[in-house]
Amino acid sequence: MRAELNRLRRIAATGVAFAVFGVGGALIGLLYFPLLLLLERRPAQRSRHARGVVRWVFSAFIGLMRRLGLISYRIEGQSRLDRSGLLILANHPTLIDVVFLISMVRNADCVVRAGLASNPFTFGPVRACDYVRNNEGPDLLQSCMDSLRQGANLVIFPEGTRSKPGQALQLQRGAAQIAARAPCNVTPVHIHCWPPGLSKGQPWWRVADRPLHFSIVVGEDIAIAPFLDAAAQEPGLAARSLTAHLAKYFSKQGE
Repeated sequence: MRAELNRLRRIAATGVAFAVFGVGGALIGLLYFPLLLLLERRPAQRSRHARGVVRWVFSAFIGLMRRLGLISYRIEGQSRLDRSGLLILANHPTLIDVVFLISMVRNADCVVRAGLASNPFTFGPVRACDYVRNNEGPDLLQSCMDSLRQGANLVIFPEGTRSKPGQALQLQRGAAQIAARAPCNVTPVHIHCWPPGLSKGQPWWRVADRPLHFSIVVGEDIAIAPFLDAAAQEPGLAARSLTAHLAKYFSKQGE
């Protein structure tokens, strides 16, 4: 009976956390960010301010989930994120990975679905933060490289979507293409969640029998120069090798 009551409490607490996040995010998106777009005409200052607000909101959400007893976490190597112009690549096991990362990173940029820029609930933060949109076709890589050169910290999940527990990682090559063509080193972040939860195909109300524990490890930078040298400075070949290396890296970290 006690176990069932605890499960119901976690389901209710999870619902509360996501409801607060959704309602609060919608209100800020509908009221604050459109006002910021009107009042701050300088794009660089506006995006930095807006990204700071998003970081604060995401930090508050993580803190709420922790206080509700839904999650615990340990972060290792976070000081490595206290730099500018980082290409941060992470694995993607859960629904809140991006929330964790953006709460940890100053001036974080990311690639978002183009439709979010026209959605009435999300157009404000997407435009105010000046996030890279994935409808830019051949210019997408250039937009990502421009973001890095302007000092933003670009957060990308090379898997493209959440992974499923127990399945081998399948990385797309786009993130490695950015590293090879910029060129810039990679700051890898490995995220591990135990017990598995908030994963792909799992409804939010199907909670584990205990709080989810997140282990987030920011690794040493992976230098791009050896991959370019091995590929005779051919970015496409270097990106292929780097993608294979990243797949092994994240798989090994998860063992």
